[in-house]
Amino acid sequence: MKKQQGMSFLSLVVVIAVGIFFAVLAMKLAPSYIEYFAVKKAISRIAHDPGFSSMSKADMIAAFQKSATIDDIRSVEARDLTFLRDENGKTALSVDYQVVVPLFSNISVLLDFEASTDNAR
Repeated sequence: MKKQQGMSFLSLVVVIAVGIFFAVLAMKLAPSYIEYFAVKKAISRIAHDPGFSSMSKADMIAAFQKSATIDDIRSVEARDLTFLRDENGKTALSVDYQVVVPLFSNISVLLDFEASTDNAR
């Protein structure tokens, strides 16, 4: 007689439950990451503007708000942008923000995002 081989019903249920958990996790976190990549694209677009080095804060804010409107960015607002100039007059624009994604019941995931023109060049 041969021994039976394969998964038991209980192990199949566990594998399916783990798969469903990771699928739900991915579906809940994906929009936050998609928005983060849109923020990075907006920052990169500003950094690659030919007049970036001579842009004022108001110009950078206006450019970011245009990109935010087009790309439907809702987690980052103009007040979240940070403007820096070093001693050589080089301008840097950055944004740091957090997103809280509720999973189920009282369990949430906190995501920290950072984008900067220093990384975009």
